[in-house]
Order: sequence, then structure tokens, then C-alpha cells
Amino acid sequence: MTKARSGGVPVEELVSAGGLVYRRGSQGIEVVACGRTEDGVWGLPKGAPEPGEPLEEAAIREVGEETGLHVKIEDKIGTIRYWFSRPGVRFHKTVHHYLMTASGGSVDDHDFEYDRVEWLPVEEACRLLSYKNEVDVVRKGAEMVGGRGAASDGG
Repeated sequence: MTKARSGGVPVEELVSAGGLVYRRGSQGIEVVACGRTEDGVWGLPKGAPEPGEPLEEAAIREVGEETGLHVKIEDKIGTIRYWFSRPGVRFHKTVHHYLMTASGGSVDDHDFEYDRVEWLPVEEACRLLSYKNEVDVVRKGAEMVGGRGAASDGG
């Protein structure tokens, strides 16, 4: 985190890495979404890299922890950037998203960060996700896989 000042308010730069895990299911392409019942937020799995950890490794680790799936990266989808505030500080966050497939594991084995982790058809995931920038990631990822062969189902 690099601190800068904008109008007297400290600004912290944050970086996360995560992914869009997909498979081909009976309803077409399905993706993994993570939800919390407490605040009703649904999102894509992501998290901060450990010191010195490459973004790709952080994405694989974080997605694995948050979903319970064993994942591998196929491609980079892109990067989203956004701002948010907490009392006394503004945050500028950059999230690197990777297109992923699952080779095993189960969404039933997800960690504590989310209450629910589910495979959903793309359109259902897009309706459920809380943030438009993540909906855009899902749509771009689905376009990227449109012509690819069958993915493993991963659970």
C-alpha cells in the first residue's frame, strides 16, 4: 500500500488478484459467484497478494481458498480499478482478473469469507453480482470462452 494525499485525505493503493472460474454445464457456460447473507453482497473471488507473491499465484491461491476449488489460469481477462472510502482514508483499488478452470475440489469446501459459493449460468450470475465492473468481467470472460472446447466441471 502506497500512501499519497489527495485534498488532505490519505490515499492508499490496494491490489488484489482473482478470477472467473468457468465450466460448461447443462445451461451453457456457468461461473462461480460468492455471496454473503449478512450484507447481501455477491462477487467474484479475489484477494491481496502476500509480500513478493506474483499476481497469478495470488489469484490461484485466493480463488482456491474462497471457492474450495483447485483452479488453473487459462488467460488474463483484464483489470478493474475503483475508489472507496473509510473514515479518514480513500482507497484506490486495482483488481487483476484471470480466466480459470477447476480441476477438482468442491464449492462446498469454501472458506469462511463467504456464506455461499455457487456455480451459476452466466446470465444469472450477472443479475446476482453486486457490482457492475464484476458483471463486465463475467461478460468478457464468457465472450473469451465462447469458442473454446469443453472445460472440466470442477465440482
